[in-house]
Order: sequence, then C-alpha cells, then structure tokens
Amino acid sequence: MPETVIRRATPADAQALSAIGRDTFVETFGHLYPPDDLRAFLAASYGLRKTHADLADPTKAAWLVEEDGKVVGHAMAGPCDLPHDGVAPGDGELKRLYILAAHQGGGAGSRLLAQTFDWLLKDGPRTLWIGVWSENFGAQRLYARHGFEKAGEYEFAVGQIRDREFILRRAAGS
Repeated sequence: MPETVIRRATPADAQALSAIGRDTFVETFGHLYPPDDLRAFLAASYGLRKTHADLADPTKAAWLVEEDGKVVGHAMAGPCDLPHDGVAPGDGELKRLYILAAHQGGGAGSRLLAQTFDWLLKDGPRTLWIGVWSENFGAQRLYARHGFEKAGEYEFAVGQIRDREFILRRAAGS
C-alpha cells in the first residue's frame, strides 16, 4: 500500500504545483478544448508566474498530495472571487481540488478536502463557495454531502469555449 502524504505547499513547491495543476486539468477537462485554447489557458492559469504569485499570497493556501514521494494531487483555497452578488468580504473559496484518476478512491481526496476546509475555517465560521463544472456530477454529489447548495451559474472561459459552471455555497456555521 503506497504511503500518501498531504502537505501544505511552499514557494519551493511552485514547479511541482504548476505541473500537477496542468496534469490534472488536462486529464479531467483537456478533451473539451481546442489545443491552442487549452495551451493558452494552462499557461495563464498554471504557469510558474501565476503559481509563484498564488504561493506568495498570504490570503491563499495550497496543498500537495504525494504518494511514495510522487505528487498526485493538489488543492487551493483563498478569498472568494466567484461572480455572484452574494459573495461578501471574508467569504472563502475552494478554488481547486484534483487528484489524478489513477490515485482516486483511496481516501486522499476526502482528507485533502478536510484539510482545505480546516484552513478556510481556521478563524471561525464563514460562508464557503465552490465553482464546479455543470457536468461534474461526482464533485457535485461530494460537495452536497458537505452542505453545499447551488447558488448560481456562470460561464467559465477556456479560449473560445464557455463552460457552464455551477456556483455552490455553504452558509457560515453549516
């Protein structure tokens, strides 16, 4: 049985975080986009400059999931920037949570989610938000089990493609 470790990412992990971000996004969603659009999105969202900035931001936190020393997943959380009128200053957002498919099902995703929620709620109850692809039914069921409800929708742009995203919310103290 492989040893799974979940740890908070540091600035020294920028390369690994950037790589696992790209790999998990491509594995999960890459088939949806034209190659040029996907390349441009990955460079903007998971490039080293963006990753360094995220890791340097004291209002954000990222985690890596490692199995036998190999990075197989990650999560990121911080202030909510989803396009919803109900978002208030101080609200938190689970921005990303991905585990490579070959490493899912062993409980690492649930442990990662718990650590992320612990960090988001370390200063007390607050409203939490998540954006999730409208066709990611497994993630929607997982978040519903954690008290999240659909609060809206928006378009998530990857190049010329606009995906329908659901905005999920869990009220403070839920």
